[in-house]
Amino acid sequence: MHRQSFWCTVMVEQPRYTPVELIRLTAEYFKTKNVDAPRLEAEVLLAHLLEVDRLRLYLDFDKPLTQDEVAGYRVLVRRRASGEPTAYICAKREFWSLEFEVCPGVLIPRPETEVLVERALEVMGETGEFLEVGVGSGAISTALMKERGGWRGAGVEISAEAEIVAARNIAKHGLGGRYELFSGNLYGPVVGRVFNVIVSNPPYIPSGEIEGLEREVSEHEPRLALDGGEDGLEIIRRLAEGAAPHLEKGGHIMVEFGAGQGGAVKRIFEETNKFDQVELLRDYSGRDRILRARQS
Repeated sequence: MHRQSFWCTVMVEQPRYTPVELIRLTAEYFKTKNVDAPRLEAEVLLAHLLEVDRLRLYLDFDKPLTQDEVAGYRVLVRRRASGEPTAYICAKREFWSLEFEVCPGVLIPRPETEVLVERALEVMGETGEFLEVGVGSGAISTALMKERGGWRGAGVEISAEAEIVAARNIAKHGLGGRYELFSGNLYGPVVGRVFNVIVSNPPYIPSGEIEGLEREVSEHEPRLALDGGEDGLEIIRRLAEGAAPHLEKGGHIMVEFGAGQGGAVKRIFEETNKFDQVELLRDYSGRDRILRARQS
């Protein structure tokens, strides 16, 4: 029997595909489209379509899919090959071993941002209250509250769409009673409030570099969550300048930043003369990624 290409729209015959075969074909196709981790991406999309975990794909390795399932998978694969992020296609992303809803208009949580959570936990005792500036999906705040049951949190988000998604994620994980979510920009909605810890993963990409990023980012993720101004440091400056009134004495602020920005970010915080400890912390690859400063 002659088997037409899986990617051919019109087929003389309708072959029966098993999960393993579809994953193999898709991984090969993704390689031609320069998709990172092609086999993993193929598995995630198929598991999403079939509403199973990835292990089940291999337990049912010899169970052919229906024609409708194959057609549905083909649609998902073409979306991914066109540059649409898998997280948006599946409407979810894992962070800190927790599942979060995401959608276009909400920045996709990155594994490297887990370093920000780890470093914040190092200075968080048994009880306290933290503020996250720029909540996005709510992944950072949720992770912190999951790890510190005695803490309360507050968050500020300028995007109405992201605020809605964050509220749903926080409620989904059963944390709504310990968290306040505010609409607004930077510290505006929390005037007069003082916290033990402030965390933020702000926009830090220079405006002129966004179009040159991989298309998954430049064409699909929200510019509001990416654009850090001309030099990428505009929001970080405002975070540093406005932090002192919102931190208790000895409290910490932690901010994520981009490659090569560490020295400039450190100077920004030092020049405020509000912090007695300013340090750069590295991520898993050994690159400076997090600034941590302690209120004088």
